[in-house]
Amino acid sequence: MAGHSKWANIKHRKSKQDAQKGKIFTKLAREIIVAARQGGGDPAGNFRLRIAIEKAKEANMPNDNINRAIQKGVGGGEAENYEEVVYEGYGPGGVAVTLNIMTNNRNRTAGEIRHLFSKYGGNMGETGCVSWMFDKKGYLTLKSEDLTMSEDDLLILALEAGAEDIKTEDGEIEIFTTPENFEKVKSDLEKHNLRFEQAEITMIPQNTVEITDLEQAKKLMKLMDAFEDHDDVQNVYANFDIDDDLLAQL
Repeated sequence: MAGHSKWANIKHRKSKQDAQKGKIFTKLAREIIVAARQGGGDPAGNFRLRIAIEKAKEANMPNDNINRAIQKGVGGGEAENYEEVVYEGYGPGGVAVTLNIMTNNRNRTAGEIRHLFSKYGGNMGETGCVSWMFDKKGYLTLKSEDLTMSEDDLLILALEAGAEDIKTEDGEIEIFTTPENFEKVKSDLEKHNLRFEQAEITMIPQNTVEITDLEQAKKLMKLMDAFEDHDDVQNVYANFDIDDDLLAQL
């Protein structure tokens, strides 16, 4: 299985910074609203809602905000205005980009996303133009230093729980699952006092595009940041890889 793109870790660090500033509460609330609308307001029986609430708590979103979002979801009203859309395209260097969108005005959002692609040297494509380059997977990470067992024992436990693959790189352990097995793998490993840095259903690139030009890398990161900062963009997935030395210059 291909390793996760560099963007996954950059995005994780950025989301932590945004959480400190309260920037991502709106996006988290939208995810809770839609999850509650689709599967009901009880997280015990609604896996998507349970994951959304966990993310909200990780970002220190107040419980009152979480509960209000759930009520909006089960009560209709504002929740009915949100439409889930996927937009796709290419960034600088031919990097594949796919965006999960929640919007109450598809035409407005499409125009804004198309403008951002163009502004930073990319172009928005047709539905399906890059999605085939990604696989939907469960994804969990933890630091090697936080392990309460040997890596061999973790490998055995993860595979027995239903994980597809596990890899270690630069002190970080990545565990990959099918979306269907994600919850079981996470739950089984947590019983062994393992705590994850990241735990989500995500899109894993089948292959990555190496970016070696500094100017191209700058444009690409500006594009990624612009998408992350857009209120209607819930998730950004991309298949680039940037060398750490080059990344340090950014």
